[in-house]
Amino acid sequence: MTLDLTNLPQDPALLTQMLRDMAEMVEQQNAALQAIKIERDLHAAEIERLRLLIKQLQRMQFGRRSERLDPDQLQLALEDLEQAVAAAQAAQEDAAAKPGTGTAAVRPPPRRNRGALPAHLPRVEVLLDIAEKSCPCCGGTLHEIGADVSEMLDVIPAQFRVKVIRRPRYGCRRCEGAVVQAPAPDRVLTGGLATEALVAHVLVSKFLDHLPLYRQSQIMARQGLALDRSTLADWVGRAGWWLRPLWEQLRGSVLRSTRIFADDTPVPVLAPGTGKTKTGRLWAYARDDRPWAGAHPPAVVYVYSADRKGVHPATHLSGFTGVLQVDGYRGFTRLSGTREAGTVRLAFCWAHARRRFYEFHQATGSPLAGEALRRIAALYAIEETIRGRPPDERRRVRQETSRPQVEALKLWLEAQLGRVSSKSALAEAIRYTLRHWEGLIAFLDDGRIDLDTNTVERAMRPIALGRKNHLFAGSEAGAHSWAIIASLLQTARLNDLEPFAYLRDILERIVSGAVKTPDLPSLLPWAWKETYGSAANA
Repeated sequence: MTLDLTNLPQDPALLTQMLRDMAEMVEQQNAALQAIKIERDLHAAEIERLRLLIKQLQRMQFGRRSERLDPDQLQLALEDLEQAVAAAQAAQEDAAAKPGTGTAAVRPPPRRNRGALPAHLPRVEVLLDIAEKSCPCCGGTLHEIGADVSEMLDVIPAQFRVKVIRRPRYGCRRCEGAVVQAPAPDRVLTGGLATEALVAHVLVSKFLDHLPLYRQSQIMARQGLALDRSTLADWVGRAGWWLRPLWEQLRGSVLRSTRIFADDTPVPVLAPGTGKTKTGRLWAYARDDRPWAGAHPPAVVYVYSADRKGVHPATHLSGFTGVLQVDGYRGFTRLSGTREAGTVRLAFCWAHARRRFYEFHQATGSPLAGEALRRIAALYAIEETIRGRPPDERRRVRQETSRPQVEALKLWLEAQLGRVSSKSALAEAIRYTLRHWEGLIAFLDDGRIDLDTNTVERAMRPIALGRKNHLFAGSEAGAHSWAIIASLLQTARLNDLEPFAYLRDILERIVSGAVKTPDLPSLLPWAWKETYGSAANA
């Protein structure tokens, strides 16, 4: 709309209308400009989020090991940016929804999770109906011809309740001394306040969600429950005592396997009377036959020791026979030399060998280290094609494709060793690889063996996260409880169980005596899933 200031109309009403039209046009232009600014901010936030994502992924892939972020840290780093994107989207959607703004055409589709909500969740229907059910045209009675139904995910925050157990007493009018009453149920805490469900909630929160007991105490206090940290600690210790026989069954099941992974990680433990911590160890023994379509279910068991002496794995594995896949720690490597020939076969980890070349390449850009990385990557590429295949097929493919590359790699490493300084980190990486060569190439002749120990490395991550959150175990007994409870929870997760439902049910069955000691194997996660899983999740 153009306005000729030299030829304005004389009619006041016409002038007023012209001013109103111009004001409306300016308002529309301002609204459109605001929508453009919102869209610009949205794109800027998205670009910044993607830039950060690229930088973080580059650090994970190429940064020094001490500077890398684990996936959980990466998710935390992206949360604030994603929140900024969501805020900008909300502003844009609000502007687009206003009438007369002319911005509906540029409204972007919302980024939301797609798909139906799980069928097992309870449904609560809210009916939004019209008040007047007579036809607005003729006044006749309306009848329902259909309905629009939409589902939204709702939540009821965790709510504590009191479980009241009432046991009537009965007497006989003839026999005054006879009183009959149902026996009191056994409790996980004799005379205590907590049900097995509450104890399971505390255990899952501490050892799976890594929520320290003092924080759980603060959360409970918000609902008026005065339960201090020491009370919760008492519950955890008693639960560990009840669960120990089942943990021993799990430990026996894993160590009776013919192929396991092993590793260890430090655990700070409070030293009595000193106010300081000492370093204990949690040893992890894991089984996962899924990469070669094996029949045994996945499992991991943790065992605590006060130090890292080699006598501990030697004791843990005293009855083990089969393939032991480990890193280069001498406490593991000595096992094959102290046992009868052929009873323990060591398989080493290509990821540990690769790591030394990777660190040297990152520090120096060495083309020799880069070539070693390229050759090792080729072995991993072959493994991707046979993951989940039967052992015989995996062995055949490895013999045909991996063996020539491995043999060429050894010749190449031996040739390079004479070309580099014997004191360099690259020479040490080559010597480490050649020193462990027999264990590194064990995968060629056995389709059950993996290329690395990532299975047990993944099992160690929850321990490391727990260590960061609750810092240390308060005593060696606490460290033993940590090992017991974490073993059952992590094995439950490996078998796709809901950990709380599993832990609550097995505590109830063990404490009540419904499952006797000879039948404890039926409570191991994979067996429980088949026998009790459906009823417990109902």
